[in-house]
Amino acid sequence: MDGEMRRKRILQLLSEQTKPLSGTALAKQFGVSRQVIVQDIALLKSKEPAIISTYRGYVLGRPERVCERVFWVRHSNEQIQDELNTIVDNGGEVCTVIVEHELYGRISVELPIRSRRHVQEFVENVSKGQARPLKELVHDGVHGHLVRAERESDLDAIEQDLRIKGYLVAENVQ
Repeated sequence: MDGEMRRKRILQLLSEQTKPLSGTALAKQFGVSRQVIVQDIALLKSKEPAIISTYRGYVLGRPERVCERVFWVRHSNEQIQDELNTIVDNGGEVCTVIVEHELYGRISVELPIRSRRHVQEFVENVSKGQARPLKELVHDGVHGHLVRAERESDLDAIEQDLRIKGYLVAENVQ
């Protein structure tokens, strides 16, 4: 295998891994010295700056969750869990909840929900009376969620499922 092929394969391996790959392990896999791998990584870094060297090996940095969208929804308190699970099950992170209050205007509160466990904890707090949903501050119950995801396609899937379930009331409220 020539150097160019080896570097392509190293990049592919890094993109498939979540744990660092050591230079020694890569050297054994490709039948070259660790120094050759160090040189390959240096060449790859010039084209792919997301490669990070750690004390345990090399990793490919993941892009930040930069895709975000606000979904305006309405549902009963009994449907909160289903609504939030719909978002996290499609790869979304609920960052904030937003309401448009008649007197105070837009109110936005952080609501970091990334998993079903977070959803369950939130629902338990609401059911125990430890918290009230912000949507109760407005007469029609319409509220928004700022949602982040890794890909636009995840946000599209969230939007589609919220629409199918009848929660989505508007695509954009500014």
